[in-house]
Amino acid sequence: MSLKIAFTASRRPEAQTAKTRLMDIYGQAEEAEADIIVALGGDGAMLDAMRRRFEDHKPVYGMNRGTVGFLMNDYSEDQLIERIEAAVHADVSPLRMQATDIYGNQHQRLAINEISLLRQTAQTAKLRVTVDGRERMAELSCDGVLVATPAGSTAYNLSAHGPILPIGANLLALTPISAFRPRRWRGALLRHDAKVEIEVLDARRRPVAASADNQEVRSVTQVSIHEDHTQKLTMLFDNGHALDERILREQFAF
Repeated sequence: MSLKIAFTASRRPEAQTAKTRLMDIYGQAEEAEADIIVALGGDGAMLDAMRRRFEDHKPVYGMNRGTVGFLMNDYSEDQLIERIEAAVHADVSPLRMQATDIYGNQHQRLAINEISLLRQTAQTAKLRVTVDGRERMAELSCDGVLVATPAGSTAYNLSAHGPILPIGANLLALTPISAFRPRRWRGALLRHDAKVEIEVLDARRRPVAASADNQEVRSVTQVSIHEDHTQKLTMLFDNGHALDERILREQFAF
């Protein structure tokens, strides 16, 4: 039985052109009927395709037609079926965010890379951090804070000087963004099953937005974050270029 592929692409012209060419070569299946999803673009295109897999859990193979493309394989029109069949699987569980805004509304979102809290105005954010029901920081003055998965540890987390986490490390990174007080706090490594709760102090005068990847909720007062073990998503990487190898290489990059 031939492999049924559904090609998806970002709006970038390079991605759209690649999608047209690959559809001409390999055909196009509807996502509901496909065996595999091939995402074309940058990491944003990969994340968009992955988020649509929370129901069907189909594997996603990405090819870079964007900029950074850390989660993507090299683009080539040749031997795509063979590459997919030989690909290495990387299974990840998303983070689940439960947020309450200043009006008392409840919001739930899933994130593959990270959940971040950021100040909305020039006012410094003041946050109270609790881990597994125990207060760990009564007041963190900062631009924000984030919780990153291993898959997301080389994205925003790395830019905020957080640690790179190998896939399979069963860890989460809790990383401050421009911490002012305590000035030298660099964050923490947490077990993957930890539950992080962040309370926004003085939420109306110092408003804070919470984002699960690119899904934003504004003016939050309380955010609870934990790994959703009921969800498993699968990314595919060319043999020799698996995600754990990329993460290892990144730790030796300058």
